[in-house]
Amino acid sequence: MIKKTLSLFIAAVAAMTVAAQSARNFKVNISADGESTLELFIPENPSGKAVVCCPGGGYSHLAYQHEGTDWAPFFNQRGVTLAVLKYRMPKGDKNLPLSDAYGAIRMLRDSAAVWSVNPYDIGIMGSSAGGHLASAVSTHAAVDVRPNFTILFYPVISMNKAVSHKGSCVNFLGDGQDDEKMQKEWSSERRVHHHTTPPAIILMSFDDTVVPPVTNGLEYYKSMRRQGIPCAMYVYPTGGHGWGSRTSFTYHEQMETELSNWLKTIKAPKPGALRVACIGNSITDGYGIDMCDVNSYPAQLQQRLGGDYAVMNCGNSARTLMNSGNLPFMKEPEWRDAKAWNPDVVVIKLGTNDSKKFIWDEHGKEFAGDLQKMIDTLSAIKPNAQKGVKKAKPRIMLCCPIKGDHADTNEYGRCRDEVIKNEIIPIIRQVAKKNKLEVIDLYDVLTLGTDDFQRDRLHPTKKGAGKIADAVAEKIKNEE
Repeated sequence: MIKKTLSLFIAAVAAMTVAAQSARNFKVNISADGESTLELFIPENPSGKAVVCCPGGGYSHLAYQHEGTDWAPFFNQRGVTLAVLKYRMPKGDKNLPLSDAYGAIRMLRDSAAVWSVNPYDIGIMGSSAGGHLASAVSTHAAVDVRPNFTILFYPVISMNKAVSHKGSCVNFLGDGQDDEKMQKEWSSERRVHHHTTPPAIILMSFDDTVVPPVTNGLEYYKSMRRQGIPCAMYVYPTGGHGWGSRTSFTYHEQMETELSNWLKTIKAPKPGALRVACIGNSITDGYGIDMCDVNSYPAQLQQRLGGDYAVMNCGNSARTLMNSGNLPFMKEPEWRDAKAWNPDVVVIKLGTNDSKKFIWDEHGKEFAGDLQKMIDTLSAIKPNAQKGVKKAKPRIMLCCPIKGDHADTNEYGRCRDEVIKNEIIPIIRQVAKKNKLEVIDLYDVLTLGTDDFQRDRLHPTKKGAGKIADAVAEKIKNEE
């Protein structure tokens, strides 16, 4: 139904006259029953940035005006498209508002060219219970409907009604309101994860007695910091709850300035950017690096490649290439995300954990075959930039693992450099030659005994991750 509605709308927009190029305001249906709508406010000079706005109301009603449409002038003046979501009330069925929010983001991405939106620059904003919806989407969404940033006003975060807004918890969870498992699943502070949860800003009042800021917004901020994801938080001395866009809020002008400045920090790849998926283990993940979403090698790779590329960190710590390993990468969500993203370039950096004695000695003979399975699966993907092009496939690059003198004295868990150098790397090169793939030799990029490595002599520091990013960026750009 969404596709049908979208097609009709695109046809309508295409028929618009040149004279109608000023700020536009219109509604489209999100749900088949017409109960959920998306009201768009497109500025005269759109920057490409867009925000899906979820008004609050305790999941029983919507404060549609002052937490929704009244925000249009603020965002439009800054070139930002505002899309106010009228989502359905859950009445115990949480999938209703969630599906509406996912549908809104999907519609914006599908209509990006028509509505002058950058598909890599779509955020979600929510106030109070709408803040819970926005944070739930930010922590649960599949890769195709995952927002690029999050704006939260005095948000409901926890689904534990003892420390949150009782009405929101009851209305959202319904019969599951006392189910501890359900509470944990939909308490957003428990679902924050690096590389998948987007950067956020949180704005609250110290004296909010409706949604306790300490057990809600602050907990989300703490989780974001622990996961190494950029997050700003502003707590105003007074204001209570529900001020939204109202100018009567004492700190209204200050709040607008802080929000405006934060929006400027959110940089996005260009609409036609080539997608780069970085597949790997803890070295790709950024294990042990403070603020890993900013300082891991894929994050630094994004900085080096610039807006012509969109880099996704698909690293997962301790994972093996081999499916007979104790933690196979190809059974993890990151593998699912890498495939679903339709990457144009794939950088595979696996093998370090496969060198462990209990894995390699038992299953080492399976390494080449499992690497080939990964390559075959990726080769069947239609790259994002080449959809519809016959025989198009991603550019796949294989990395030789970095060297490492693993400080772990436990033979069971020690990654063995001698196996990496003498057995795993030759196999990687052999498979690359067979498939006519490029090899990025990272083995000698970092220097042992220097600040390239953390204390464990296995994982790179921020500096070491930068050297990996340099090597990968040079290889990617060489074909340009």
